[in-house]
Amino acid sequence: MGSSAVVVGGGIGGLAAAIGLRLIGWETTVIERAPVLDDAGAGISLHANGIRALESLGVGEAVRAAARPQYTGGTRTPDGRRLARMDGAALERELGTPILGIPRATLHRLLREALPPESLVIGAEVTSVDLSRLPRVRTTFGDSTLDADLVVAADGIGSRLRTRLFPGHPGPSYSGSTVLRAITERPVDLRTDFELTWGPGAEFGHIAFADGRAEWHAVLNAPAGVRYPDPLAEVRRRFGDWHAPIPALLAASRPEAVLHHDVNELVTPLPSYAVGRVALLGDAAHAMTPNLGQGACQALEDAATLAAALSTEPTVESALTRYDAARRPRAQSVARAARQAGRMGQQLSHPMAIALRNTALRLAPSRATVRTILRHADWTPPRWG
Repeated sequence: MGSSAVVVGGGIGGLAAAIGLRLIGWETTVIERAPVLDDAGAGISLHANGIRALESLGVGEAVRAAARPQYTGGTRTPDGRRLARMDGAALERELGTPILGIPRATLHRLLREALPPESLVIGAEVTSVDLSRLPRVRTTFGDSTLDADLVVAADGIGSRLRTRLFPGHPGPSYSGSTVLRAITERPVDLRTDFELTWGPGAEFGHIAFADGRAEWHAVLNAPAGVRYPDPLAEVRRRFGDWHAPIPALLAASRPEAVLHHDVNELVTPLPSYAVGRVALLGDAAHAMTPNLGQGACQALEDAATLAAALSTEPTVESALTRYDAARRPRAQSVARAARQAGRMGQQLSHPMAIALRNTALRLAPSRATVRTILRHADWTPPRWG
């Protein structure tokens, strides 16, 4: 009998992990507690590392065809003055690809389509994972059980499996920022593919998609749990007088399309991404702030690395040791860098500190922005056996 795995969580990371496991010949079942297997998030920027991971999983071509290359854009002040320029062509020369902009729901659909429908179990909540039967792990969900050689905990930032494996870990922490986002209902005439605008304790950004629509996000320093009766009206109040095309993006959005989430992260790093025959992956292992656009990319790296380790190592245990050694230092380093980027970007609110940062950005050579992206995006998937 061949090897088998259960993936708990049907988000981007969980689906990517299932694709990788099936590519190396493992029978794999994805269990998702949501009644609809979809990703309702707004938009995503895929850097070269995420794209390379997708290519190793065999879905890179489909994703490229559905995405829009991000060649132009950068960072501005609320009145439109440029602070830094994004050079997508330079990134393409260095890495073989520019950043790609794609709706999260589209990426999620493409990953689902790479898996047989019978491998996806939706609307089912995992209630227990029994590690007392090693080398097999028993997963219970509803009235059903599955025994497998491996369980992948891809159940998100609020991971119950992480809590079970690390009962002393404090779990996610609030970053101090809350984000409102939406995808426009119709195409918007945009001069740039990707842009961020920084004001005091606030950020507005957009990602342009292949069909002419765009995702926008508005990030604010705020206490945890703050919600608004009319989120779109609040965004218009806070950002409506900022430079074009921000008013046009808001005008092209429906109030009911606006999502509002607090930005949480795992500030306390996990001591391991593997316990017994359970591997933690994606936000369950290293939830980070979105300031570098690396959250999904790191989950995709996890998936490709896990499959490669299992395809080359003689045992599941040695594969998980290799996976942890490869992923934990890198993912935790990216998470720290994302946190720092937020503190120096959107979260900065003191006028003098903002003036110093803006001056430094204006004086920095354009190559500096490229180097910053290269630091995290220049990653190559490990070889598969």
